Amino acid sequence: MFKKRLLIFIAISLSLLLLISGCTSKPGKTKIKLGYVNWAEGIAMTHLAKVIIEDELGYEVQTVMADVGPIFQGMASGNIDAFMDVWLPVTHGEYVNKLEDDIIRLGKNFTGARIGLVVPTYVEIDSIEDLNQYKDKFDGKIIGIDAGAGIMQKTRKAIEEYGLELELIEGSGPAMAAALKKAIDNGEWIVVTGWQPHWKFARFDLKFLKDPRGVYGQAENLYTYTRTGFEEDAPGVANFLENFSMSSKQLGSLMGIIADGKKPVTAAREWIKNNREVVDGWLNK
Repeated sequence: MFKKRLLIFIAISLSLLLLISGCTSKPGKTKIKLGYVNWAEGIAMTHLAKVIIEDELGYEVQTVMADVGPIFQGMASGNIDAFMDVWLPVTHGEYVNKLEDDIIRLGKNFTGARIGLVVPTYVEIDSIEDLNQYKDKFDGKIIGIDAGAGIMQKTRKAIEEYGLELELIEGSGPAMAAALKKAIDNGEWIVVTGWQPHWKFARFDLKFLKDPRGVYGQAENLYTYTRTGFEEDAPGVANFLENFSMSSKQLGSLMGIIADGKKPVTAAREWIKNNREVVDGWLNK
């Protein structure tokens, strides 16, 4: 009798263990690698996604910062799972066209993005065509960001198309913003490679220079791309990323918290607390 009861107890215990294991296991991989470029909107969106994926979906997330070229190559080779800052159809169009068989478009996360050359509103020109006339006031420079960025490729083309006599200075998004702030504080003329969404448009009075030759294209949208097979390996995360979409006001408020000095993860948790319904909508579609 004791032996029979022991066997029943063991059978029930094994059944419960299998049931619990089946409820808690995830298909495929349990560590997600998100790539991002050192751009304000990419930092904000990527770390917001990291916090949600970790806190709400239970995965471990590693964020990897690199230039845009290596990130696309990382997705194509399977070393990076997703990139949330793909500008189309212009800025990153060449990368996407080249790698279209090895990466997957998951969803649109921002509508109405734009790139171009940006100046403070007090600068007395309105078109790229006027830059050469005032090149000395700009110290002969266009302040750029990281060399591999799509906006830098377009700016090199703009220099050629318009015959600009200004030098494109390579740097980073934060360095560009710091140079812009310093010039504005001193009332100096400056022209930078600029894009929207970006917190600088909420902090400073800025304008895009007109681009009559259309080098920078029209308004763009931001998309999330993943490596092939990601949806099968992490379907819950893929569903969340497909649903993830922010308005200009939502993304601007998050970028503003970071610009004020909060660490991206801390800013993300603060934003989530104040936008719980938005997050729930992404998770529950």
